[in-house]
Amino acid sequence: MATHALEIAGLFLGGVGMVGTVAVTIMPQWRVSAFIENNIVVFENFWEGLWMNCVRQANIRMQCKIYDSLLALSPDLQAARGLMCAASVMSFLAFMMAILGMKCTRCTGDNEKVKAHILLTAGIIFIITGMVVLIPVSWVANAIIRDFYNPIVNVAQKRELGEALYLGWTTALVLIVGGALFCCIFCCNEKSSSYRYSIPSHRTTQRSYHMEKKSPSVYSRSQYV
Repeated sequence: MATHALEIAGLFLGGVGMVGTVAVTIMPQWRVSAFIENNIVVFENFWEGLWMNCVRQANIRMQCKIYDSLLALSPDLQAARGLMCAASVMSFLAFMMAILGMKCTRCTGDNEKVKAHILLTAGIIFIITGMVVLIPVSWVANAIIRDFYNPIVNVAQKRELGEALYLGWTTALVLIVGGALFCCIFCCNEKSSSYRYSIPSHRTTQRSYHMEKKSPSVYSRSQYV
């Protein structure tokens, strides 16, 4: 019963992590306008994402434009685009594998050992996906903070951390926790199976002892003949 609850919790966290990974990849709020010094009162908010930049005027009208060239992006955004696309694919594959490894599914048969290994593989992929999401989010955040405190950078070009970065950190944590739950399920199944086959039951040992005591040996029968 506890294992079944852990499977449901791991699948739920994995699904949330998969949706969060796709959302972080699509969201344009990776870099947002920094309201400092002369930019305290402005009527335009600038958002920069992996695929487009948006301008929101007076919280009413918003215009977005897709980047014309990949080479025009900064190196951190270029790497983040590739890593987040890979993380989206990996999270989807891990989620589908987790569904196949659930005890309530019958697609993979009734072999519990095979399902346990499928869940272990899904858990490892979830953990790797969390690491992959964590790398670009932290990289972009580091670049934003470095440019923010750099006196050489113009004030109008400075940016702050957007909502997508905070969602990315949360998504990475959820993916890692979900993968760790699947790995714990595999360890629990291995321990229970080894304990089940290594220690015989007390009733079985008593029955075998009485059978040996009641049945005479072949040598004793030959003496009586």
